Amino acid sequence: MNKFLLLLLFVFSDNYLPASGEYIERQGQVMFFSYTSVENIQAENNQVNSLFKPETSEIVVSVLMRAFVFKKSLMHEHFNESYIESDLYPKATFSGKIIDFDPSIKGVQTRLIKGDFTLKNTTKPVEIKAKIIAEDDTYKIEGALSVLVEDYDIKVPPLLSPNIAKKIDVSFNFKYSPYEK
Repeated sequence: MNKFLLLLLFVFSDNYLPASGEYIERQGQVMFFSYTSVENIQAENNQVNSLFKPETSEIVVSVLMRAFVFKKSLMHEHFNESYIESDLYPKATFSGKIIDFDPSIKGVQTRLIKGDFTLKNTTKPVEIKAKIIAEDDTYKIEGALSVLVEDYDIKVPPLLSPNIAKKIDVSFNFKYSPYEK
């Protein structure tokens, strides 16, 4: 098991205190959007946890699936019960590394993040173009990726398939602060 992913599991328990040089985001933002001819579907989650280690360029993210907020409660219900099955798969995770990241550079760096995205116990490698902004003692990382519904065993009934996009656009925005004991 990836040691850094194991580290993330401990970060959110009371027994673990991250070492200096680690940055944490406890209220990150993940949004998704899908376009269909019937109705656009979008949701936002502002309860995303993430850990970033600038010296090793490692990043891990944990997304609680039930925390997504939709404009319509019926969309929220269908998302959690029928498509994501949040009772069985409560979290989505990402574990990866920022390629060619230089922690000594202040300001903006546009980099590729490579890693593994897990949703519904299915893990796929992904590449994400991201903007990393280093200011004072904080880092802001924002980016976007597309997720194919069929890649993550999300079952869509044939009758509803015109109402669900085949590709979901996901964007994120994290602002990391140094972990303080």
